[in-house]
Amino acid sequence: MTAATPAICQAWGVEAWRDHRFGLSPERWRGLAGRGFWVTGAGTGYGRAISLCLALAGARVFATGRRSEHLDATARESERLGAAPGAVRPVPADITDPDSVAMAAEWMASDGGGISGLVNNAALPPPPAGAWPLQDTRVDQWRTLMATNVTGAWLATRAAMHMLRNAGAARVLFITSEAGWAATPGVGPYNVSKAALNSLAMSFAAEVSSRWPDLDTQINALIPGEARTEMNQGSTDSPFAIVSMTLLLLSHGPGGPNGRFFHRDGRHVAFGHAEPWPRPLA
Repeated sequence: MTAATPAICQAWGVEAWRDHRFGLSPERWRGLAGRGFWVTGAGTGYGRAISLCLALAGARVFATGRRSEHLDATARESERLGAAPGAVRPVPADITDPDSVAMAAEWMASDGGGISGLVNNAALPPPPAGAWPLQDTRVDQWRTLMATNVTGAWLATRAAMHMLRNAGAARVLFITSEAGWAATPGVGPYNVSKAALNSLAMSFAAEVSSRWPDLDTQINALIPGEARTEMNQGSTDSPFAIVSMTLLLLSHGPGGPNGRFFHRDGRHVAFGHAEPWPRPLA
């Protein structure tokens, strides 16, 4: 099955956001205003781009990462671009630490007004383990990679569910990688971590919709492709290339996709037993 959301632009310039709204209709753009979103890995790269654009749309963004100076920079940049003061709220936390995640979620629920969406973006690159990493990666390197790329997303999503249920809508996005469909030699542990993340997204979507059938659940995964981030300094693509599809998924009304997989260029893709979503998102 081939399906897609057509006419996705990956080259919107953030400085002109008032003119294009990253391809969203005025109604979809206004629908993000006032809503709370938790973005992990928000200090750089895709996480910063997503946080900035949600803030520009009028959302409250809880920006999580381990480096508070990077989160503060995201908040300052959002105001420079025209977001309301305080739209980006830094929430330093280590997503691999259950206590740290729980404390962050508790603060968002009590002092921050809660959330209706979560973007699991935090990730580590493949460990430096030579040409044969599945054989030569140290156990501590493997554990560190899986703790961030898989366990951290599980902890954050689990911690967010109480707030999402209170909001009456669960918009959760797992930022994955084409590595999750690949078996490329030299990056085996990373391939495994992203395949596991894909399964986590699909399984979480099924479990939540089964446990709370009346909840507007839309838990999906998005492939960001390559862009200029800390993990990939060689790319010339902007990390804002992910924004259009991200906002389309987070702003979707009831009855949207759940447990599905998408690419930033608009393609709807399959993973495991999950067939491509058959209708455009826009």
